[in-house]
Amino acid sequence: MQRRNDSVERADEESRDLYDVSTWEPRSAVDLLAYSIYNGISYGLRAIVLAVAFVITLTLLVQPAVLVIDEPLLAAFFALSVVPAGLLAAFIWYTDITTSEPLGLLVVTFVLAVLFATFAAVVNSAFGPILQAIPVVGTVLFFYLIVGPVEEGVKLLAVRVFAYRSDTFDAVIDGTVYGAVAGLGFAAIENAIYISGTVATAETGLFTAATGIATVRALVGPGHVIFSAIAGYYLGLAKFNPEQAGPIVVKGLLIAAFVHGTYNVTVGIIPDFVATTYPVSFGLAFVGYVIVFDLAVGYYLYRKIARYRRTYREVRDDTGTPPHPERTEFEPPQR
Repeated sequence: MQRRNDSVERADEESRDLYDVSTWEPRSAVDLLAYSIYNGISYGLRAIVLAVAFVITLTLLVQPAVLVIDEPLLAAFFALSVVPAGLLAAFIWYTDITTSEPLGLLVVTFVLAVLFATFAAVVNSAFGPILQAIPVVGTVLFFYLIVGPVEEGVKLLAVRVFAYRSDTFDAVIDGTVYGAVAGLGFAAIENAIYISGTVATAETGLFTAATGIATVRALVGPGHVIFSAIAGYYLGLAKFNPEQAGPIVVKGLLIAAFVHGTYNVTVGIIPDFVATTYPVSFGLAFVGYVIVFDLAVGYYLYRKIARYRRTYREVRDDTGTPPHPERTEFEPPQR
């Protein structure tokens, strides 16, 4: 948010030194000590949060790691399960008509999403049994009040704590790109946990069990990318509208959490209804519903991206400055 001037500073016409009157900067030894303590606490808290997330992540990844050691083929199922989500994230990156985001920031965002996803796992595990015990509406409340907001919140946090602070985050649409990458990271660890858990308890062979759950998780992954890309778009909008940043971020989270919760609620109902009403298998109904849902929500995201791209071209044409040659309709962004 833009700095506001005190009454003294606004009235001053002689450029006086207003240090410790209406302006401040670290000058004295006490100033420097206070400045150092604040930075130490700020960075220390971030380090603690990251350390806790890292420990929880390692704990959750013990089972997948053990299974991969015993059955190296399982690693291929982990990788294949995120291919659709990865392709979608790459497409969103491609649609960024401005400047390309640094690979290092994209990787950091992905890793942070993997780490912060474990916070969502802890919260879901803590509140799930409590809310789901409520008759009739318990599961619906759980998905809308806990799963949607928490999972979309931690994905957005993965963008906010690092990439958002970078000078290369210089366009609203950049939030969409980083949000999509955060969704990819979240989907990657979630898929690994689900696949390993299913394989560890399966009574069938590893290949049969892994194929089934990996296919399901491959369908789920793109949703994570779309939902967090929507929230990321609003995070980008917030960065360039600091006076309204809070409400803008909340709006993005509300939309992302709502569509996320709606997916979780309906995916267990509609495919079953279709399969019992029409002569189609549950598997086909499930696949069809997930694709239709993702296309509908994805179209909402696509319209925002398309409007940004169209406006970007119009503004640059009006100012007589041609769009960047490396960002034409058919060419990918350059590094």
